Amino acid sequence: MPESNAIHSGTSTDRGYDRSDLKQRVVRHIANTGMLTDDVPLAAFIDTTGVRDTIRTLHGAFPDNFQHTFAAKANSMRSALALVQECGMGCEVASRGELLQALKAGFEPQQIVYDEPAKTRSTIEYTLQSGVNLNIDNFDEFEVVKEMRGDNYQGRIGFRINPQVGAGSIGAMSTATGTSKFGVALDDGNNRELLLACYNDHPWLTSIHTHIGSQGCTLELMVSGIRKVVDLAKEINERSGEQRIRVIDIGGGLPVNFESEEITPTFADYSSRLQQAVPELFSGEFIAKTEFGRSVYAKNGFIVSRVEYVKESGGRRIAITHAGAQTATRTTFMPDLWAIRISAFDSDGRPKTGSEVEQD
Repeated sequence: MPESNAIHSGTSTDRGYDRSDLKQRVVRHIANTGMLTDDVPLAAFIDTTGVRDTIRTLHGAFPDNFQHTFAAKANSMRSALALVQECGMGCEVASRGELLQALKAGFEPQQIVYDEPAKTRSTIEYTLQSGVNLNIDNFDEFEVVKEMRGDNYQGRIGFRINPQVGAGSIGAMSTATGTSKFGVALDDGNNRELLLACYNDHPWLTSIHTHIGSQGCTLELMVSGIRKVVDLAKEINERSGEQRIRVIDIGGGLPVNFESEEITPTFADYSSRLQQAVPELFSGEFIAKTEFGRSVYAKNGFIVSRVEYVKESGGRRIAITHAGAQTATRTTFMPDLWAIRISAFDSDGRPKTGSEVEQD
């Protein structure tokens, strides 16, 4: 999306902000100004006031020892990253490209967490030289980091843990099953003892990370995985005789209700469940990091495309637009599991009325 297409809507106080019909007003503006053209038939729009309000709600739901990072994969445009940085979030990145975007958007290295599972040696070297925080995916990677880490490195390093607590309703998107591909499988073989030994023998390992998943995962599943990792962190500290683990990164995010404008679950819901099940995160003993992404932007943005043609094929109605797998990949290939809402407007930007006709 061209960055000039972002909608900057002001604050709720200076412009009488009313979010209820924002999308319709924007679409009418698009139609009236001819913003969508042959050269730009597709555009994405961000409600910046909504993003600010969402992040303000996020900060209000957790105590001050929580540091919230934004998962760059949810929106890696530089202007979008700069907006969340302005609102007091850090940034979680999972590729060298996302890291470069985050640095260009104004994040300081200590505000960035690097999570890529397939780090090359050159990427590890660049990450260490940049001073960003690093999560190690596996024991082989640990050996590379141990070899390359310099004494002047100021970031925090730790392992990503797969607590193996099970799958959510979208199996392909679950990251904490017995066979999930990210992180060290906590309950496999002697992995737990190997982790305890690594942390005990290497004082520069001062953080620990997990990510249970978001979409399709219940709060109970997420909290149960975090509970296991916090228990591991406490065991590491007890064995080392000091608070070796200072940062617990509980990953992202929150499942998003795509079926309506209702926000459920909320950050407050999640915080409450965590406080009940993992009170140590709220005691101030640890710095707790989060990696919310989709839940920050999902209700605060939308894509508008021209419908270029319509046709039928064997009785199947088809609307040919410029938005498809390149903008909604998961919906295209998993429509039953990853539904999104689609609205139809006429050429004047007014919501279409009349009988609904199913289209592909």
